[in-house]
Amino acid sequence: MYPSRFRYESPTSIEEAISLLEEGKGEAKVLAGGQSLVPMLKLRFASPELLVDINNIADLDYHRFDADGSLHIGALCRHEHLEKSADISARQPTIAAAAPLVADPIVRTRGTFVGSVCHADPQGDWASCMVALDGYIVAQGPNGRRNIPVRSFVSGPFQNVLAYNELAVEAVIPAPQGTALGGYMKLERRVGDFATAAVAVAVDMSGGKVTRAGIALTGVGGTTVDASDAAAALVGGSLDEASIAQAAELAASVAQPRSDHRGSASYKRHIISTFTARLLGSISESNERAA
Repeated sequence: MYPSRFRYESPTSIEEAISLLEEGKGEAKVLAGGQSLVPMLKLRFASPELLVDINNIADLDYHRFDADGSLHIGALCRHEHLEKSADISARQPTIAAAAPLVADPIVRTRGTFVGSVCHADPQGDWASCMVALDGYIVAQGPNGRRNIPVRSFVSGPFQNVLAYNELAVEAVIPAPQGTALGGYMKLERRVGDFATAAVAVAVDMSGGKVTRAGIALTGVGGTTVDASDAAAALVGGSLDEASIAQAAELAASVAQPRSDHRGSASYKRHIISTFTARLLGSISESNERAA
């Protein structure tokens, strides 16, 4: 099947892209990496009248840590750039753990971090990482910029709250409140597959105590699942066997999986509990070695 007819534009500035989106009046789509959009066009699941290709906007291709430790990821930063970044590996363990697990090497070469979050696939990896890390999307429109927490950015399966004339220009992960520790574990039927179930964990520690925590689940609900109660149970205490077991149980309890060809609902909840415990156990061991 071939895509339906569309007009193609390739702006060279954010302002020009926003003007084109305004002109499209809701019938335009933004093309960044295209790893999700192009297949949808080909199958006619998406039939926009206008395609706005942002790949010639040079100012959007970056990832950097600011002086305060916050991480900024531009709309054209590819998965591969994060996977191979020494800074990410050293300073942002949750992102570093997830990066090599996103799809396959071909997709990681072209796909973008921000585009993946905007696509809002319940089985997408990056939204869970962003939720666990209290991340937000910076959207720019005709009236300026606004920050949208990822917890409220994804409104449903494959839906986000961007206005038709807004462009997601970057993702931001706030500075850690102590030493940043974390990870991402994903069960997939084969390499490059979508997650049967996955868990993102991000924990900040200081003086042996958890100062901030985030736990989010992939593939076990209609959207990314924020296991906020599990994370809140960790804050203020140390990571020991009891607190880890409690967090794992709470994380599994908020999962909303469905039985399908990938496994039963009870099996997926068990995976969530097991992955959460493993990740927190590994974080505890790393913190003890560093102490």
